[in-house]
Amino acid sequence: MSGIRAERLCAEMDGEFVVFLIGMRINKLWKVTSWLPVIQAMPRMLIELSKKPDLGLLHFRTHFGLRNIVVTQYWRSFEQLEAYAKAAGSAHLPAWQAFNKAVGSNGDVGIWHETYVIRPGQYENVYNNMPPFGLGAAGTLVEAKGARKAARDRLKATT
Repeated sequence: MSGIRAERLCAEMDGEFVVFLIGMRINKLWKVTSWLPVIQAMPRMLIELSKKPDLGLLHFRTHFGLRNIVVTQYWRSFEQLEAYAKAAGSAHLPAWQAFNKAVGSNGDVGIWHETYVIRPGQYENVYNNMPPFGLGAAGTLVEAKGARKAARDRLKATT
């Protein structure tokens, strides 16, 4: 299997970073005209962000469920995330405005997000027999041994 790292690793980040979870839930399956534009908007934003790494997105991964789609994103800073969300020339602002005009709070489609600002010493992780994944794809992978062998020790190692 390509990309599998057959070793025990952990990811580290330089300084503070942001974990941003954003998603949607299809509440009324038959209201395709309400939820299809929401589904189509996110890939446009992710493509835009991937082409412009200076905007601050470090990595993302999309997860699909029956009625739910969740995108886990790693950002360099909250300021960069907020700037992108508010930028008049970005793909986000017109999509947000279109959602509010077409769907708003009518119950057809749910949207949500959660933002976590993570400081050094406030996170830990481990990966074994995995390709770079999650924070491991956004940060730097190092061997999870010595001072990084146990979860508590990995917390101390990231300060």
